[in-house]
Amino acid sequence: MSRTKGAMTVAEAGRRGGATTAERHGREFYEEIGRKGGKTTAQRRGSEFFEEIGRKGGEKVKELYGPHFYGRIGKIGGDALSMKYGHEHFEEIGKRGGQKVADLVAKGRQAS
Repeated sequence: MSRTKGAMTVAEAGRRGGATTAERHGREFYEEIGRKGGKTTAQRRGSEFFEEIGRKGGEKVKELYGPHFYGRIGKIGGDALSMKYGHEHFEEIGKRGGQKVADLVAKGRQAS
């Protein structure tokens, strides 16, 4: 993309416009318009649309990085959480999950 004196490319104009908007409105602006756009898309297309694009995205990632990619990044994430919160964190959330299951089982028994 060549430029003549004083002219700019479309990409550069877009970059500058985006930077100016970010300076004027801040992160919250983008969060809000993203939320509105997501809500509108959900109303127009339904949850199946998001399921479909999520599935397609997952397939593309699997195609690009291989089937073991998710396992590797899951391990990296788990290790990072372990370093940040310690072993006790996992014990606590495990107990909470177990208690939730026990409560649901008890509730199911009472209902029948």
